[in-house]
Amino acid sequence: VQLQASGGGLVQAGGSLRLSCTDSEGTVGNVATAWFRQAPGKEREFVAAISWKGGTTWYSDSVKGRFTISRDSAKNTVYLQMNSLKSEDTAVYYCAADSIFGWRAEEYEYWGQGTQVTVSS
Repeated sequence: VQLQASGGGLVQAGGSLRLSCTDSEGTVGNVATAWFRQAPGKEREFVAAISWKGGTTWYSDSVKGRFTISRDSAKNTVYLQMNSLKSEDTAVYYCAADSIFGWRAEEYEYWGQGTQVTVSS
């Protein structure tokens, strides 16, 4: 299963972006999905996750209150709405999916190619 992440771009600090994650096989609509990010020279870090039914969400402390993860099962898409963006949010953002709902990268088998988010200060 190959996930497709999109929606990244260049935005000024304080602005917003919405990332999307989908796939052609209907996987995203039926499993736990998460977003991770990796900045240059840093390790990949957890951002947010949503359970397969969408009833449970987790956020890292660094994005809590600013980012919202949501699912549209009919569109087989998971979104990451990012508001009040900061320069430290600059990274490549990856979506990941698996039957297990977790916050560790090693728990996710399926990954997208990543989308670049750049926040200018």
